[in-house]
Amino acid sequence: MTTFSTDHLGFLKDANQWTEAWAQQQAQQHDIALTDDDLNIIQALRDFYFRYDLSPAMRPLVKHLKTEFGPDIGNSIYLMQRFGESPARMLALLAGLPKPKNCL
Repeated sequence: MTTFSTDHLGFLKDANQWTEAWAQQQAQQHDIALTDDDLNIIQALRDFYFRYDLSPAMRPLVKHLKTEFGPDIGNSIYLMQRFGESPARMLALLAGLPKPKNCL
């Protein structure tokens, strides 16, 4: 069994420790059933993080996902329906990334 090092909010301290099992476990704890689309969104967020060394807040997240997947997925309403009122924060948690700087 892998032990993950997290901060006081439950975010992974090292994004390289992330596994899909981590995402599934965190999603389950937050009553989210991850779909294949959700896992693709999480992977796109991880790619963004490793490219720009930034865990994006909502606006850059939506813009990136719109570019990657189109307007049906890359919009704040869809993301809030899937991941709650703070999608950038929840997706960062699921993706094993640091909490975005301006998320509460």
